[in-house]
Amino acid sequence: MALGPKVQKPSMFTAAAGFKIKTPAPAGPSGVRVEHRIGIQAPAETIWEILYDVEHWSDWNPLYTEAHGAIRIGGHLDLLMQLEGQARHLDPVVLEWVPNDQIHWRVRMMGGLVSAIHFLELEQLDTASTIFSNGELIGGLMGPTHARHVGRRLYRGFQAMNEALKARAEEAWRAQGGAPTSGS
Repeated sequence: MALGPKVQKPSMFTAAAGFKIKTPAPAGPSGVRVEHRIGIQAPAETIWEILYDVEHWSDWNPLYTEAHGAIRIGGHLDLLMQLEGQARHLDPVVLEWVPNDQIHWRVRMMGGLVSAIHFLELEQLDTASTIFSNGELIGGLMGPTHARHVGRRLYRGFQAMNEALKARAEEAWRAQGGAPTSGS
């Protein structure tokens, strides 16, 4: 039992100050972020056509070697992810999609102890210049542990996917009569 003077906490009521509640600033999704970004010399529309065609990801995508489903809010995707020789089946739910801009999906693992929000985002800088971001926010009770376990491999997988998408999009843009300026 403390016998010293009572110390008031900032959220306590006092007659002079009234009752003060400090609310935290609103925050976005939390978790460990793993992301790879790449510049692509093609319009966002050309890149979008490739991303939106999930059924043909296996033709070019080294990360998701099998993919089925439709991009629509609440829609389920059926993905086979290859991380450095280890295959993992994923059944994500599409949370949000905006044509020529972004696709976000959520996947739960380990009985819900890990929840990851995956994002594919396009940022058009010029007519034929786009930044593509491919990443994941890994959260949940076991999220940080899971991120430490797979983070580097996941980053390399995103990098391989991004480089393959870049090659395919720039080739498609050239076939449409565009002229990418990058050397690849």
